[in-house]
Amino acid sequence: MTDVIPAQPIPRIPVVGGGTFPVHRIYCVGRNFADHAKEMGAAVPDAAARGKPMFFSKPADAIVVGHDDVIPYPPATSDLHHEVELVVAIGVDAPDGVLPVEQALSLVYGYAVGLDLTRRDLQAAAKQKGHPWDTAKGFDASAPISEIVHAGEVGDLAALNLSLEINGEVRQQSLLDQMIWNVPEILHELSQLWRLRAGDLVFMGTPAGVAALKPGDRFSARLENVGERHGVIAG
Repeated sequence: MTDVIPAQPIPRIPVVGGGTFPVHRIYCVGRNFADHAKEMGAAVPDAAARGKPMFFSKPADAIVVGHDDVIPYPPATSDLHHEVELVVAIGVDAPDGVLPVEQALSLVYGYAVGLDLTRRDLQAAAKQKGHPWDTAKGFDASAPISEIVHAGEVGDLAALNLSLEINGEVRQQSLLDQMIWNVPEILHELSQLWRLRAGDLVFMGTPAGVAALKPGDRFSARLENVGERHGVIAG
């Protein structure tokens, strides 16, 4: 059957060593670092009573690839915030049913570092009214991301340092062992809501230190043993 309109291209992320990773969906984890949950005024879960993680999503074409490129300042906001995150790239379809925690890492193709850009003023207004966060999180160019590194090249995630500099000043920094839910646990929880597919990305949440970005700001996101992502906010 012939398409009646031109099909949009599939978003793709470069892979270290060659090739590209076609993106299917983007899942995001909210409040996965206790210090960030606290700075946002949310209840901080302890290890014994974590409850369930909170998820939201971005469109696949929200990704922005490339180094030192210009990220557009989005419309309808005067309070754009940065959130640096570990990104998990899923390489194979999950089996039917709930994915056991002990099998979850077998789905992972690799890792990247990314930014979950957020229109914080729109998020605050939505929270106040009990509305969804879509306009605050799922806008164009809201997910700058580095190249993907194969999981076998990364080693123990818990020991890795995640950081973000704005104009040369460290704004966010944490070891990944500070995540409330680790990667296998998050994939297990996601599998209870959606069937994970090859091409899915999972943004794993951000540590404390989120703050506003201004036009002209330069950012450098880094994840030890994985990579870096640099860029500038359009001035």
